[in-house]
Amino acid sequence: MWRMNRLCSPNRPCTLLLVAFLQLAFVLFLYRRSQAGSFTIALYEEDRVGDWDYSKTHDVYTNLSLVTPSPDRQTLSSCPDESPLLVGPLTISFQKIPVMSKIARKNPYVQAGGRYTPPHCKAQYKTAILVPHRNREPHLRHLLYYLHPFLQRQQLQYAIYVIHQTGNRTFNRAKLLNVGVREALKDEDWDCLFLHDVDLIPENDHNLYICNEKYPKHVSSAMNKFLYRLPYKTYFGGVSALTPDQYLRINGFPNTYWGWGGEDDDISARIYLAGMKIIRTPLSLGHYKMISHNMDVGNEKNEKRFDMVVKVSRSWRSDGMNSIDYNLLHKEEFPLYTNITVDFGNSPNVQAKVN
Repeated sequence: MWRMNRLCSPNRPCTLLLVAFLQLAFVLFLYRRSQAGSFTIALYEEDRVGDWDYSKTHDVYTNLSLVTPSPDRQTLSSCPDESPLLVGPLTISFQKIPVMSKIARKNPYVQAGGRYTPPHCKAQYKTAILVPHRNREPHLRHLLYYLHPFLQRQQLQYAIYVIHQTGNRTFNRAKLLNVGVREALKDEDWDCLFLHDVDLIPENDHNLYICNEKYPKHVSSAMNKFLYRLPYKTYFGGVSALTPDQYLRINGFPNTYWGWGGEDDDISARIYLAGMKIIRTPLSLGHYKMISHNMDVGNEKNEKRFDMVVKVSRSWRSDGMNSIDYNLLHKEEFPLYTNITVDFGNSPNVQAKVN
């Protein structure tokens, strides 16, 4: 009783202790691997092929020579449900940084803006790839080198958007993705939005870049960084896929996470709060190789991320696509991608230091 009175004295009210304890418990619940998975029920899509032998890999440009334009595009039939061009596990190497002109030569049917439509059949799916970017030119070249042939063999209609945050102020990955979604939907009625980190390369072309019509999909379920395992049950980082309707249903991504960390767990919570679940690419299929790198200047860890994540139930309806503001500096069609350059100004933390 004496200890309880000490804890609940006027200077240390029990309410504050309880709130602090609940916040800490919630953060640990999100960030540690969950055995029960009761916060967001994660499902796995059916793996049609089963286990894969990643010791036997293929060149990423295999079978592209089989793609030839049809003489009459007016009579094209629909592309098959499963592309005959797929090869499975791919050989991925980062030893030599590819040159942009070489990538363009190896992908002759890619049009300005990084757009592609199968020249020999009518694509069943239209996918926009959205890549947040700043000061990662070598990583971007690797991604374009591998991703273009990967998507072409899946017989998709697609475009790659690179959303670039200008300057060296604090990086905001989630807000860049909101910009990318808004600008991409001005160009095309996309079936699927792929939110793609620039340093992740898919290792199996049977990992289809299409959305699940019912639930948001976490695609990079098995990264080499995490020994090809899921780091924790609610993880939603790396590469994910949502339909435009699903994206708007969760009010997009948060705009308030400046610096590294936290936004993926915010998004995972949004999916649950919006009445949906996370679907995942099977671990045997969702293999990704990460390009190693140091922490970027201007993308240091967000020290407020834990406090922000526990407040997502109060913030998600007002912080997202319905509150985004940005200064669009350029929207340009380069040979291999559409470049979107934006200025967000200073982050709130930087402004506080300046003032």
